[in-house]
Amino acid sequence: MNKAQLVEAIADKVGGRQQAADAVDAVLDAIVRAVVGGERVSVTGFGSFEKVDRPARYARNPQTGERVRVKKTSVPRFRAGQGFKDLVSGSKKLPKHDVAVKKAPKGSLSGGATATVRKAAAKRATTAKKVTPRAAAAKKAAPAKKTTATKKTAAKKTTAKTATAKKTTAKKAAAKKSTAKKATAKKTAPAKQAPARKTAARKTTAKKATAR
Repeated sequence: MNKAQLVEAIADKVGGRQQAADAVDAVLDAIVRAVVGGERVSVTGFGSFEKVDRPARYARNPQTGERVRVKKTSVPRFRAGQGFKDLVSGSKKLPKHDVAVKKAPKGSLSGGATATVRKAAAKRATTAKKVTPRAAAAKKAAPAKKTTATKKTAAKKTTAKTATAKKTTAKKAAAKKSTAKKATAKKTAPAKQAPARKTAARKTTAKKATAR
C-alpha cells in the first residue's frame, strides 16, 4: 500500500478524498518534524518513532570488500507497539468492525506499565524539588559555620599571642631590675670597704709614733 492507496482506504471514514489526503499529510508532517527535533512520537498500541544517533564506524563496501570509514550520523527508528506485534503474530484477532489500533484499556500491561513509569517519574521530580531547597540551605549554612569557627580560632590565636607578649615583657622587666640591683651592689661595695682601709692606715701610723 502506498500513500495514494492509504488515502483511498480512509477517504470514506473522514468525509472525502481531499480530507483524507490532508489528514495523512498532517499526521506524517507532525511525526517527521517531531523526530527531526529529537522528540519521541509514541502511539499506544501502534509504536513509536524516534531519532537515533550512530557513532562513526568502519564498514565494508559489498562490491569491492574495501574497508570504508562511515561518519557519525542520525537515523529515524520505528518500534512497533505490543498491540501491533500481537496482531501481526496472530496472538490477537484483527477486529472487523472496530479500529485495529486504539488506546489500551486501563490496567492492561502496556497502559499500566506506562502509568507506573509516569507516576514514578513524577514522584522523583517532586522529591528532587523538595530536597533541593534543603540542600541549598545546608550549603549556605555550612560556610557560615566555617567562618564562625575560623573567627573563634583566630581570636584564640590572638589572645595566646597577647598573653605570650605580656609574659615576655614581664620577663624582660624582671631581668632589667635584677641587672640594676647587681650594678647598685657593685657600686656600694667599694664605698663600704674604704673606711676600713682608712682606719687600718691610722692604726699603723699610731703604732709607728709610739715606737719612736
